[in-house]
Amino acid sequence: MPLLEVRDLRTHFFTREGVVQAVDGVSLAVDRGQTLGLVGESGCGKSVTALSIMGLIPRPPARIVGGEVVFDGRDLTKLPERELEDIRGQRIAMIFQDPMTSLNPTLTIGTQLMETIRRHVDVPRSEARRRAVELLEEVRIPKAETRLKDYPHRLSGGMRQRVMIAIAISCEPDLLIADEPTTALDVTVQAQVLDLLDELRRDHDMAMIAITHDMGVIAEIADDVVVMYAGQVVEQAPSRELFARPEHPYTEALLGALPQLEDAASRTGRLTAIAGRPPDLVDPPDGCRFAARCPYADERDGCAEHMPELRQLRPRHFVRSEHPASERASAREGAPA
Repeated sequence: MPLLEVRDLRTHFFTREGVVQAVDGVSLAVDRGQTLGLVGESGCGKSVTALSIMGLIPRPPARIVGGEVVFDGRDLTKLPERELEDIRGQRIAMIFQDPMTSLNPTLTIGTQLMETIRRHVDVPRSEARRRAVELLEEVRIPKAETRLKDYPHRLSGGMRQRVMIAIAISCEPDLLIADEPTTALDVTVQAQVLDLLDELRRDHDMAMIAITHDMGVIAEIADDVVVMYAGQVVEQAPSRELFARPEHPYTEALLGALPQLEDAASRTGRLTAIAGRPPDLVDPPDGCRFAARCPYADERDGCAEHMPELRQLRPRHFVRSEHPASERASAREGAPA
């Protein structure tokens, strides 16, 4: 049994403009010790999926209207808030995008770390302080004892993110959700944070969901990848296979937007832009949600009128498209000269 299994999750926002189908039938699974990459452009539903798993969607206007979030055999969507609070932080932890807005600016780093520890573990303040120092050292913050007295504004962006990681792992969670953990950091610090997260996952035997719009980040740390578009899963595969043999036209376009070293050296490479815009999720199309931007969409196959199913092409490789790359290649090979 997977540690976490999300089954046909549907999260809607009820607004004055209408019902926003932010997450529409998402299914995914994470095994113990595995890193799952959740990737897609802004607004595709990645963060709402994570907040739905954590039970942190804003109510109102949001509501989970269907599906299950099964963690270690229990459906989190059916639990009372008190039981969910005990699971959050202790068994499932989350690192948010912006540590400056996640950390309390009026409390010291030490106070925030110790509060988290004592919320879930019955230990005296002295023990919580000792554990807080150990955690800061584990996330490679120098002079950890001194840093306990610092306020968040006195730390750099990379250091604040490390503090957030320390808080997240303070109770030895089974699952860590990292939502855009490197967005606001420069390239060098990004690499350090990614290495740290991967090392902590191995050392603590955690599962991890890494949420990002950056395919380079996914290539660095993910075992499996789920690609989302307009609230739906459009492709799912092991990381190496997805990068070697992408099937969905959207995945191909995302990979085409990655800069290549050989292109930079020759200065002849051109990044591929994805034309058009994602659909309005208040009134999404009946058919494939990528059809309006897809270079292979054809009125004759009806993909603009009928939603393609998420189907299996190869072991552990699923795609929601009438025009997967392997079938296009087969059609070309079978076409008369």
